[in-house]
Formats: sequence, structure tokens, C-alpha cells
Amino acid sequence: MSLAVEARELAPEEFPKAEAIWKGYHQQKANKETDRIFGVFLDGNLVSLARCRRHPDGREVDGVFTPEEFRGRGYAKKAVEALVSACGNDVLYMHSTNDLVSFYASFGFALISERELPPTIRERYAFAGGNMEGSNVSPMKRMP
Repeated sequence: MSLAVEARELAPEEFPKAEAIWKGYHQQKANKETDRIFGVFLDGNLVSLARCRRHPDGREVDGVFTPEEFRGRGYAKKAVEALVSACGNDVLYMHSTNDLVSFYASFGFALISERELPPTIRERYAFAGGNMEGSNVSPMKRMP
């Protein structure tokens, strides 16, 4: 038996579904004014997410998350593919955990220095005090 898998952008009225999934991931909140959220649905149930957030000085990819019970099936890849397909005409920035740098590189993201991040995106990791490496996070950028 084959299950239907669909990757697509969520409508704003579906954002509460994303927030329910994100409860297991830093309790992220969706913002209808700044966010485009992409999800993977398995037989109509949301199983993976990726977000493109608009900042005053750039676009940030974050909120990429798949609950434990759905991992290892390529759902995060499908969510990021949908995001890049829809948002990839803009420069995209992100903070990748070091163990996922090669995953994001497969979508065209490249490592950059912290100072290359737009200020409002860099501020999210101000706690690292200019030492993102010590926080297991690396800044990345994807050109259109």
C-alpha cells in the first residue's frame, strides 16, 4: 500500500498545523506577515516543515523540522526543495547546525562568515558572540 506524499506551501490558515509540529522544535511560532511555510503531507497529515522568513534586510530559512517518527524518509528534503523552488529567486540565508551543512549544500547553500549575514538575521545568534562555531551553528547563503 502506497501513501500519498505531497509537498506544498501552507496557506496562512494552516499555520496552526505548523506550530503544532514545531512544539517539538523550539516551540516556533508562525507569522502571517513575514513567513512562507512549506510542508510535506503524508496522506493529508503534516509530517515535515521548512520556513522562509522575510526580514527587513534578507530572507532566512529556518524551522526545518521533521518529528522523530517520520525521519529518514526524505520528507525534510522535499520540504526544502519546495521552499527553494518557491523562494530561490531571492538570496537565502540560514544558520545550519554543523551536522547538516552538507544537506543544505545539496540545495546550493554555501558556508559564509558570520559578518556576511544581514544584521537582522545575524542578531538571532547574537548569543554566540561572534563565535557561531562554538555554538554548533554555521551561517550559510544561497544565491539565486
